Amino acid sequence: MTILDGKALSDKIKEEVKVEVEQLQKEKHITPGLAVILVGNDAASATYVGMKAKACKNAGIYSVVHEMPDTISQDEILDIIDRMNENPNLDGILVQLPLPPQVDTTTILEAIDPQKDVDGFHPYNVGRMVSNLDAFLPATPFGVMRMLEEYNIDLVGKNVCIIGASDIVGKPMAALMINAKATVEVCNSKTKDLKAHTLNADILIVAAGRVNLVTEDMVKEGAIVVDVGINRLETGKLVGDVDFEGCKEKCSYITPVPGGVGPMTIAMLLKNTVKAAKLREDRESK
Repeated sequence: MTILDGKALSDKIKEEVKVEVEQLQKEKHITPGLAVILVGNDAASATYVGMKAKACKNAGIYSVVHEMPDTISQDEILDIIDRMNENPNLDGILVQLPLPPQVDTTTILEAIDPQKDVDGFHPYNVGRMVSNLDAFLPATPFGVMRMLEEYNIDLVGKNVCIIGASDIVGKPMAALMINAKATVEVCNSKTKDLKAHTLNADILIVAAGRVNLVTEDMVKEGAIVVDVGINRLETGKLVGDVDFEGCKEKCSYITPVPGGVGPMTIAMLLKNTVKAAKLREDRESK
């Protein structure tokens, strides 16, 4: 059994990003810029945004966080996004989800300039991703793919089972796996006999947000298990969706929680922001 160490890989990627930023500043006089919109006072969202801001600072990326009350109107958020779209110093814009009920998430995400959509949620980027064209990829699935690549895990012809069909993880994860020529099943809360599907998986990716959803008897010998879930127990301990202790000895590779997929999400967001800055430079130089 080999641990897929997302923390170590994310540190490596962040160092690569730092070098890229220094080169952009030195050669093109460009500092990549990222704006984050945080609505409300959700503690988990605030913590995550703080981690993003810290990672940007360490990499030399200019970042700004726009904190807004949960009573803000949809039109007010759209006005702010319009100004961000026009701001030449901002290469990336992301909206921390979830949003309050009076705000339509789809309307907000569609308002972001696709060239600044470093979260990869705009329909333009989603469509290009599904078509296997160059696009900004959602950071978490992007991080999973990068992790599997780092460990030289061949995806061609593998049976992949994804538990969870969200727009943020499950659906884009399936598209990326299909593009990599894997055979993909996507399960959800309505799936009948989940175990029958997971036992057929060479690679099992779990993103359901449910503690111990996957247990040892649901994993076939030698499977690769990627746990995207993150749940906080009453004790304060962070755990994933997979019973790590029960499953690890059956796996050829497995991600821990914490220290697996989570750190990769932020690392790939930084990669997307630098990519956006390079594309801006290309447009301005023409």
